[in-house]
Amino acid sequence: MKERLFIHGGKKTREKRFDYSAPIGDEEIASVNKVLRKKSLSGFYKDFLGGEMVQKFEKDFAKYIGTRYAIVFNSGTSALHAALAACNIGPGDEVIVPPFTFTATASSVLMVGAATVFADIEPDTFCIDPKKIKAAITKKTKAIVPVHIYGKVCNMDEILAIAKEDSLKVIEDACQSPGCKHEGRMVGSIGDAGVFSFVETKNMVIGEGGMVTTNSDEIADRCRLIRNHGEVWTKGRPREYISNILGYNFRMTEIHAALGIEQLKKLDSLNEIRRKNVSYLQKELGRFSGLEVMRYKEGEISHLYPILYNEREIGVAKDRFIELMESEGITLSRGYPQPLYKTPIFKEKLKEAGFGGIKCRVAEDVCRRLICITAMHYPYNIEDMKDIVSAVKKIFDNIGEIRP
Repeated sequence: MKERLFIHGGKKTREKRFDYSAPIGDEEIASVNKVLRKKSLSGFYKDFLGGEMVQKFEKDFAKYIGTRYAIVFNSGTSALHAALAACNIGPGDEVIVPPFTFTATASSVLMVGAATVFADIEPDTFCIDPKKIKAAITKKTKAIVPVHIYGKVCNMDEILAIAKEDSLKVIEDACQSPGCKHEGRMVGSIGDAGVFSFVETKNMVIGEGGMVTTNSDEIADRCRLIRNHGEVWTKGRPREYISNILGYNFRMTEIHAALGIEQLKKLDSLNEIRRKNVSYLQKELGRFSGLEVMRYKEGEISHLYPILYNEREIGVAKDRFIELMESEGITLSRGYPQPLYKTPIFKEKLKEAGFGGIKCRVAEDVCRRLICITAMHYPYNIEDMKDIVSAVKKIFDNIGEIRP
């Protein structure tokens, strides 16, 4: 006998809400307290490379990713900005990015004065399509920013081959994929530079923060200058207050670095929770006709769990389905509402640059149909995932009684 929906007088599938809770424990508290007791909250005022915690976090992260260098920043956006600037990208240049990503991927291109060029995504990964990259290259193109969206890994082999052919820089936006691997290599170690974010919603949480990883001496040196007012000085010599290049205050505090050191130790175990939960959702939700679930390969780790919703096949509007899930105690996200080129800032900039009328059909279809499960991370487990599946089943069992 089928269960009645909550809106029809039945019992709610889940009473306890999926509230977000940062995975912070005693280790992070002790690490931060160590900084507070030392009473040195930055360290940059006396060392160009930053304080003790900043330098240790960078060393640990570089070792984890497998690069020679890691340079911390106060946000993922700052890190994207700095990585582009460190690759000498500026006015008159073009940078190819996907339209299906967070705004910072593309707005950081505008921050260095370059033009953003959008290339469509692949329908099965939501990652930038190498064929569309190839078609978008002009004499002004200087870089490609592939985004490992939702923990799916881009086709880096094809992207690197295209970049080599046209002498382009490749900056991996790995903000949603720390710990993911491509053929045994960590994302963020494959291109000329990788960029990570540690904002509270990401796989690794320190509140705010970002990182650039690279094997290039030049990119690493320029990143350090850019984050610290373009100013460098040598230990043992008086500070001269001379800016060598255009720089900013993109520095990370010792407190955030202290959190990062401990969070990095937990990243693999936190990612394993995501992997197990998503594996279950992938199997169980894949049984429902009209729900196209994302398939994750070995080495990939979900950030959010994306599903394409087929309104015509299911017979209930996407927004109505989300409302019903909410009424059953399951909160879903609608994901990115539209491709970036449809947002006001990029519509204006694209028109100025002569790129008006752009249309990425796959990205537009994904934005129209996408729903995301957000509660597949710590502290949730398979029992919690069963509630999500149960709510979906209840809705599908009662489709004939639901207002479209």
